[in-house]
Amino acid sequence: MLAPCRRAGEGATTLAMTPPKKSPGVPTISDVAALAGVSRAVASRALSSESRPVSPEKRARVEAAAARLGYSPNVVARGLSRNTFDLVAVVVNHIHDLSDLDLFDRLLSGIQALGKQMILIRMASAEHAVDLVRHGMAYHVDAALVFSDFADAPTIRGLFRTDLVVMLNGRHDGLSPAVVADEAPGIRAAVADAAKKGVKSAALVTGRSSSPNEQQRIALYQAALREAGIKLQRVVQGDYSYASGRAAAATLAAETWPEAVFCTADAMAMGLLDMRRTDFPDHHPGRFRLYGFDNLSLVGLGAYPIATIGFDKAEYVARIIDILRDGLADPAQPLTIPTHFIPGTTA
Repeated sequence: MLAPCRRAGEGATTLAMTPPKKSPGVPTISDVAALAGVSRAVASRALSSESRPVSPEKRARVEAAAARLGYSPNVVARGLSRNTFDLVAVVVNHIHDLSDLDLFDRLLSGIQALGKQMILIRMASAEHAVDLVRHGMAYHVDAALVFSDFADAPTIRGLFRTDLVVMLNGRHDGLSPAVVADEAPGIRAAVADAAKKGVKSAALVTGRSSSPNEQQRIALYQAALREAGIKLQRVVQGDYSYASGRAAAATLAAETWPEAVFCTADAMAMGLLDMRRTDFPDHHPGRFRLYGFDNLSLVGLGAYPIATIGFDKAEYVARIIDILRDGLADPAQPLTIPTHFIPGTTA
């Protein structure tokens, strides 16, 4: 209600204008319809994001009424009526892995281009996943994209009440579509590059042991090194982070340095490089050669010219968006994106 005003010198109170009558609290679609002088169904059609028949004159009246009342559509109620919620859940361990951050801007853009919004859900451990289920946390979403190592497809289907669960963590079950990077070509090419340069011994700095993708990656490195005749001198456990790369450098410094160090994440290679800058005069290898993984955007900058392995992130996100829009004919067959070796001066 607008505040009453008094005329100068008068005790009587008059209203500057008469506001429309409306229900107390948050305005509803019925309030909008009443103010616009149309039926509730017409008001709903006029404010729908879908193409639905309403005359331009009535649409204009409804939009003006909605603006005057400050009305916002109830997304959940609208979703229930048409069995879609315009929400996509993205399940992560956390959001400080640089490799994930490189993808999220593209992913958010692609999801919004579908007319949907993205919500982030953190699932930081197997126990955390159990707690979420136990406490009944659930969201109505159109789809869920699973990056977290700790989430399996059946759990996510129940948690988010959707059958469209896209597994991006290597834990697909044959019922849910998956997009995976084919890491073998890139790893073989990186190891072949080291062998060509005379490398005979290597260390491997690895990521989270809980990740099925990481376990496969380690096996691929072991096989490629063995085939190339390079001795795997040491495996150092990390967690994909810059800090764990710095810690790995300290661990390796206590031993005889291998001729090459392969890191299963660029962030770890960056941390290791910063700890051993004196071993890379003008960014070229002195004591050992250094290889990363992920082809982070930061690796393209002058401070980190690290040899790395990567895949086409635009293609990866495009395949995910295709699944969200059209589904997948055969969920039992994951879509694969090939990796390739990207030379850098640290190798």
